[in-house]
Amino acid sequence: MEEPTRRGYDSLRRHAQAQRTRADIAGAARRLFVSQGWALTTVRDVAQEAGVSVPTVYAAYGNKKGLVWALVDAADLSADLPRMLAELEESAAPARQLAAMAGYDRRLFERAGDLIVLIREAGRTETDLATVYETVRRAADQARAEILSAWPEDALRPDLDRSTALDVYAALCNIDVYTTLTVERGWQPDRVERWWSEALAHQLLRR
Repeated sequence: MEEPTRRGYDSLRRHAQAQRTRADIAGAARRLFVSQGWALTTVRDVAQEAGVSVPTVYAAYGNKKGLVWALVDAADLSADLPRMLAELEESAAPARQLAAMAGYDRRLFERAGDLIVLIREAGRTETDLATVYETVRRAADQARAEILSAWPEDALRPDLDRSTALDVYAALCNIDVYTTLTVERGWQPDRVERWWSEALAHQLLRR
């Protein structure tokens, strides 16, 4: 009876080790991409930083673009998407939902702002990263559009349509505004979140 148990534990150990290895590779990739840039970072560099072989990196993520997608997924997790969904379901009031969206963006920029800037800036010359950035941006717009579409027709200011409301949201809640306020102006992230919530309600909602 002991042999199957040992085999089962061995399987769990292998799974846990594989997860740790993937996390080590992703962490190494993020450090190198941010510190020395996308173009100058090779898969060999990532492998060396993570303490694994080059084939191990390819087996885990495929290529550099695969690594970036893994980091994008990790950034989404770090911003606690389930928390935003719970807050959206807790109240259908547009002001409360805007606050939930602002909270998600604050957490995203606080925990993964360096990665967002890296992908956007590198995408100016690297087609693969431009595609990643545009795909993620469009997905964010689509998610916001779905939230706004569930609001009553008279929720928005009478001079705004939903498309313009999305533009206003994007103009206020973005990594550049977050960086200006936290780095240059010395605001704490929670203050940015509160200001976003208030500003969005003022700019978008019917009084």
